[in-house]
Amino acid sequence: MSGSGRGADTGARSARSHALAVLRIRSRALAVALLPAAVAVVLLVGGSTGHLPGAGWDLARRFLTPVAVLVLLAAAGVALVVARARPAMSPTVPVAEEAAPDLYRMVRDLADRLNVPAPSAIALTPDCDSWLEDRTHPAHGPPSAEEHGDMAAGGHPVRGRTAAAPVLVIGSPFLWWMRVGELRAVLAPVVAGTGPSAHPDIAAARRFMRGLDAAVAVTSAPGRGPVARGVLAGVGRVTRLLLRGCRGHAAEMERGVAAAAADRAQAVDYGPRIVAQEQVGLAYAGWDRLLTRVALPAWRMGRWPSRLNAGVVAALTELSRRDRLAEGFTSRLGERPACDLLEEPGAVDEAASLLAARLFHGGPAERGPDWSPVHWGDYPDEVVDRKWRTDAARLHRVLDALHVPPAPGGTAPPGGPTLSRVLTHLTGAPPPPAGPVPPGAAEDDADADAAVATDRSAALAARLTAELAREEAAATGPAPQGAEPALPGDGGELSLFPLQPPRTGRDLLADHIAAMVCCAAMDTAGATPGLDWLDGPALLLGGARVPDLSPQVMTLIEDGDPSALGQWLTRQGIRPEKPVRLV
Repeated sequence: MSGSGRGADTGARSARSHALAVLRIRSRALAVALLPAAVAVVLLVGGSTGHLPGAGWDLARRFLTPVAVLVLLAAAGVALVVARARPAMSPTVPVAEEAAPDLYRMVRDLADRLNVPAPSAIALTPDCDSWLEDRTHPAHGPPSAEEHGDMAAGGHPVRGRTAAAPVLVIGSPFLWWMRVGELRAVLAPVVAGTGPSAHPDIAAARRFMRGLDAAVAVTSAPGRGPVARGVLAGVGRVTRLLLRGCRGHAAEMERGVAAAAADRAQAVDYGPRIVAQEQVGLAYAGWDRLLTRVALPAWRMGRWPSRLNAGVVAALTELSRRDRLAEGFTSRLGERPACDLLEEPGAVDEAASLLAARLFHGGPAERGPDWSPVHWGDYPDEVVDRKWRTDAARLHRVLDALHVPPAPGGTAPPGGPTLSRVLTHLTGAPPPPAGPVPPGAAEDDADADAAVATDRSAALAARLTAELAREEAAATGPAPQGAEPALPGDGGELSLFPLQPPRTGRDLLADHIAAMVCCAAMDTAGATPGLDWLDGPALLLGGARVPDLSPQVMTLIEDGDPSALGQWLTRQGIRPEKPVRLV
């Protein structure tokens, strides 16, 4: 037997051993629940037949019988909650076989080479990961998966017993960035996991663990009456106790399954898999950059890029152009991409992009007037330009609320939208009086100006934070009293994996000042909005991206010193005293 075969057998045996340990804990819990009832039955039968006479036995029967009934009712309640609780399923985009026959054919051929059952279905996740997911819990209804033969302890098919194979979940960025051979190599150890997963003991142990997890979630849900909370609290204590007892064995069982799958997959595409792992890391980096720098600004405006996976290809291609370490990656682009295995890649990309917006930002499940798709060609005008002008308009509304006058010498009407108005407010200590300046007065004035600028920046940042919070609250509306959080698939809005922590007031102020500078550049210097695949919204002047604004803006906010920003504006030919167009 080869080394990989022995390793697969060892891992499968270890997984089955720990699965049996989990099932023994389940059996012991059932035995504990039935023990009082069994003793009560013995006492009752003994009393009716005259074998256990006497006052002491009568007292035991009167005491133990109701206890047994209560224990049985409690056990039945726990079992009912565990059975009816709906285990969480990963939000995915299902891919029917008719929509991707070549992809299904590749996966089945891979399963045949690995001598394991083929996955029952394929789905995509908008993330850089792939896994197997069992969706056969009774609470989810009857499985729609195909039936496959179970596996013996060594991982070989056993006929006569059937179990539904798990669903193969594939990271959607992999399909667009990887070539067909690379995807096959990456999926080999994942598909190999269907072997040990099909064993009835492992499948039963996993169902039990998922049921306990789901029951704990049910008992922890808010918004219930006091009686229901009390009952569910008791159920929660029992299920948590069972989970603590099973946790170690469940973890070892999963390690055994993973070890068996990895050892079995070594014989298939081992060399290409090593090379493909480089692409996994690259895809993850490009995907993260695309979401945080490009998709997030659009999501915050109620627009969702409809071709995120195509965008990650553009982002990684741009990275290959910029980074000398990635020069060799462009040569791969002549090979067949894995997304060619789909019949309609564009439709699948759009569905995955909408799901990504829901998971990472909390957008609605369906498009609407305030939640519409945007194509990459329209991104600069419909997202970048609109974002800058919306932020600039918000900044001037806050200045109006603070009764900030227009900048001296400006050409805009009172309260008009000029960049000079913003700069004067943030740095606007009155000019020193005419006459001789005492020694040290310049330093004192500079310190005073910095203090004033700091106070004004903090006040403006606080106002912007409050204004933005009011706008977001008005857009989402108040949640109904007692309503529970929406879950993926329920048609509600929920961000499971927020991309960034809430922005600080200083970050918001910097964003709004930069937006005002960009508006002034577009309206007074002929600049245009653009899209940088790695950095997101970009300001283009003469077709080239202008230098970064961040250092100059932060110097203005933190030190109250406008000189660095003023020099930058002069070099770019931007007129801060000219009015700009706002949304």
